[in-house]
Amino acid sequence: MTRIHRRALLGAATLPLLPIAARAQSDYPNRPVRIIVPFPPGQASDIITRLVADELSKRWPQRVVVENRAGGAGAPALEAGARAPADGYTLIAGTSGTLGVNPSVLPRVPYDAEKDFAAISNVAMVPLLVIAHPSVPQHTMQALAAEARARPGALDMASAGPATSQHMAAELLMLRANIRFNIVHYRGSGPAIADVIAGNVKLMTDSVASALPHIREGRVRAIALCSARRVPQLPDVPTIAETLVPGYQAAGWTGLVAPTGTPADIIRRINTDVVAILREPAIANRILGMGAVPDPMTPEDYAAFIRSEIATFREVARAANVRLEG
Repeated sequence: MTRIHRRALLGAATLPLLPIAARAQSDYPNRPVRIIVPFPPGQASDIITRLVADELSKRWPQRVVVENRAGGAGAPALEAGARAPADGYTLIAGTSGTLGVNPSVLPRVPYDAEKDFAAISNVAMVPLLVIAHPSVPQHTMQALAAEARARPGALDMASAGPATSQHMAAELLMLRANIRFNIVHYRGSGPAIADVIAGNVKLMTDSVASALPHIREGRVRAIALCSARRVPQLPDVPTIAETLVPGYQAAGWTGLVAPTGTPADIIRRINTDVVAILREPAIANRILGMGAVPDPMTPEDYAAFIRSEIATFREVARAANVRLEG
């Protein structure tokens, strides 16, 4: 057999492999897809992720199942996701805590938030805001900041716990506005806001989802939103960026990522379907009803957003010396 003939046969033998590889991705998904959620069932990111998973299951020929892996500030779940095969059949709910904050506050992070994951899209932004007990005489962020400057560290501000999005938003506010509150940490938003309602602590940075019922009942007063834009749930409440610190923004968020190396066409397929789901009025209204805001992005925009969050909270963690054990 001549050399040319052998090459011709080898070339012919490899030709069928290309359409097979293409079909392997074009018929995605051809088996169930799992989404790892780094929190227990019932938390906001779990509820929102399950909503998207259910809608994807209606659109796709295979089920999308949610796997909860709680504990360790979400680090074990993110590590499991990072180490999973990069084939599109394992996705991860990436959040403000696990991707934005953990890299700067955990002494040992078993994953690289920037290198180990391929961004798909953010799903929802969980807006935060500064609230006050009704007895607080300051009704605006400017007045509150003036009081904090006049009496540095004298005003107590409740926190849902060290390194939570609520805590980091307060630390970012103090850093950007050059003011100082005395942060009082609680084990969760529930006990913190209970003490604010009781008047034991007069201020708090909380999520709109947690605070909204109490605002509507007059038990606490909304001062200003931490988000970049006003939110539909509280259209008359201004943002901190409007009133005190231009460019300030802080929020909780939850989105979808995949292990790095997941084929680009699969990332695009998932992004297209997730964005379409989030733009459906019925789905958007359900997310708004949870106190969150739908936040679809392109993969490129979401990747840039994650990098920006990591940089912001690295600066905050260093300035405020925020650390978590673990």
